[in-house]
Amino acid sequence: MSVIERTVITRDGVRLAVCDYGSRRAEHTVVLLHGLFLTQESWAGQIRELRRQWGQRVRVISYDHRGHGRSDAAPMATYRVDQLADDLADVLTAVGVTGSVTLAGHSMGGMTALAYLGRPVHERPVDPQGLVLVATASRRIAERGIGRLLDTPATEGLFELVRRMPHRLIDRQLRGVARPLHAVVTRLARRDSAAGVTASALRRPSLATAAGFFAGLKHYDQYASLASITADTVVLSGGADRTTPAAHSVDMASAIPNAAHVHHEGAGHMLLQDAARCVNAALDRVMGLRAVAGCCAAAA
Repeated sequence: MSVIERTVITRDGVRLAVCDYGSRRAEHTVVLLHGLFLTQESWAGQIRELRRQWGQRVRVISYDHRGHGRSDAAPMATYRVDQLADDLADVLTAVGVTGSVTLAGHSMGGMTALAYLGRPVHERPVDPQGLVLVATASRRIAERGIGRLLDTPATEGLFELVRRMPHRLIDRQLRGVARPLHAVVTRLARRDSAAGVTASALRRPSLATAAGFFAGLKHYDQYASLASITADTVVLSGGADRTTPAAHSVDMASAIPNAAHVHHEGAGHMLLQDAARCVNAALDRVMGLRAVAGCCAAAA
C-alpha cells in the first residue's frame, strides 16, 4: 500500500503525523479521525478496504491527534475538541484537500468532525459531501455510559489538580492518582470490542493528555449545530457500547437532516473492528461512487 508520510504543523506549532494515500487528482477524498486513546491505526481495516476497492480513484487521509500516536504533545490547555477542529482545518489546508470529500470520525474523532462543521463557513477549508459518525456523541457525555465517570467529585478534583500542576511534573507526581481512571477507560474500551484492537491502535497517552481531554469532554456540546449539516450522513452505533451508548446516535440521527442511523446490536465501542463491514458500507454510501449493499438493518 503506497503512502506518503507527512508532518503538518498546526497554527500553534504542534507537529501532526499525517498519512496520505493516493493522489490529489482522485475523484474523492476520505479523511479519517480516530478516537481518544487511539491512533490513526484504528482505521487500518477501512484504509485497506478503500485502497483495495477504489485504488487511485479515492484519496485517504489519516493522522494522529495532538497528544496521540506519533504526533507531538501539546500544552494541556489545548486538549479540547474545538482545538482538534482547528487542527483538522489545518490538515485539510496543508495537504490540499479539495473537491468531493467525506469526513469519518470514530468516538472523539466524530466529535471533532461535528465541531469542525459547527464552525462558520469561512473557517472551513472544505465542506464535506459525506459524513460518517461512528460510536460518537454530540452532547451529554457525562450523563451516559462511561462518561458518567467525568461527573464525579473525585474526577473533578483530579482535573483541577492536573490543571494547576507544571506540565513536566504531571506524569511523575500523579502516577497513583490519575492512572486508575485512565485504566478503567482503556480497559472498558478493549472489553467493548469483540474483535479487540491492536497495540499500535490503542496506546497509552500521557496523563496530561488524558486529563486534558477528559475535562473538555464533560462540557462538549455541538447539538445545536446538527440541524445545519448538509452532508449525506450515516450514524453508526453498537448495542454493546458502554462508552458512548446508542442513545447518543439516536439523538444525532434525529437532529441531522436526512441522516441514516445504522445500529449493530452485537458491536461494542470499537465498531471499526466489531462491525467493519457496516463501517465500510457507510463510507461507500456517502461517497456516492456506487450504491451500497446492506450489511445490517437501518434503525428506525
